[in-house]
Amino acid sequence: MREFGYQRAHDVAGAVALLGADPEARFLGGGTNLVDLMKTGVERPARLVDVRELPLDGIEVTEDGGLRIGATVTNSDLAAHPEVRRRYPVLTQAVLAGASGQLRNMATVGGNLLQRTRCGYFTDVTQPCNKRTPGSGCPAIEGEHHNHAILGASAHCVAVHPSDMGVALTALDAVVTYETADGPGELPLDDFYLPVGDTPHRETALPPGALITGVTLPPAPVAAHSRYRKVRERASYAFAIGSVAAALDVQDGAVRDVRLAFGAVASRPWRARAAEQVLTGAPADAETFAAAADAELAAADPLPHNAYKVTLIRNLVVAVLTELTEEAAR
Repeated sequence: MREFGYQRAHDVAGAVALLGADPEARFLGGGTNLVDLMKTGVERPARLVDVRELPLDGIEVTEDGGLRIGATVTNSDLAAHPEVRRRYPVLTQAVLAGASGQLRNMATVGGNLLQRTRCGYFTDVTQPCNKRTPGSGCPAIEGEHHNHAILGASAHCVAVHPSDMGVALTALDAVVTYETADGPGELPLDDFYLPVGDTPHRETALPPGALITGVTLPPAPVAAHSRYRKVRERASYAFAIGSVAAALDVQDGAVRDVRLAFGAVASRPWRARAAEQVLTGAPADAETFAAAADAELAAADPLPHNAYKVTLIRNLVVAVLTELTEEAAR
């Protein structure tokens, strides 16, 4: 590990200034991803700016009835918050599915959104990787890729984003707020993650030196009836091989409102808008749910060893939406 400096920030402006003064510095939240990558040599910051003591650890209801979540809120506190559990259960379920209790106690909301891929070629500095070293190649395409992308990938990178929380936030139309030396800004989560294209090393649209200050959830009555379902290779703590975040409102046997997002299928949490279009106003039955999944997955371009994800996600969509429909009818 490279020797690094450490400095604790006590206010947002000070944190931004510290990072601006050192282009090789990085913000440190819980460190559950960054520190691991420093140990393997993937990340080599010259300085860590600790932001855990910034006043960004609150969760509050907004004036319009949404929810504002501070960037340093831990995953454990987020999952346990009564307003999150009551109004956005899909978010609580996603966070609880995302890691062990020890990691949730340390990991922060802002850090979760910025975590890097778990692709083995990315984390092994002896291997080429376009995300780590632009122009060096993507060995996963011809190598080990059973848990890689089936949607939105490119010839330069087929890695997937590992966040469970991000999938739920994508379905909920979350907005990321941030602070820079030039002032505050915000990005809808749909625009927060950049397409892979030919620059997979550029992962987010955050301006240089920006500090995530929070996430805002708009009011969404449909979210009260929601679910997150994750499939993994073992029952204990593991990253998803496929997941679905869904919120559904059924009236008189038809879908009145729906939110749908997939995880572990692309370089970013995948908002299933084509599926939502098929679902809205259609009968709430297994045939419609399957047709909606097929509409979204028509763009899938799997590799030889991950085509199973197409069937997996299709079955997850049908199962989760069927469960939500049956629960609404009770």
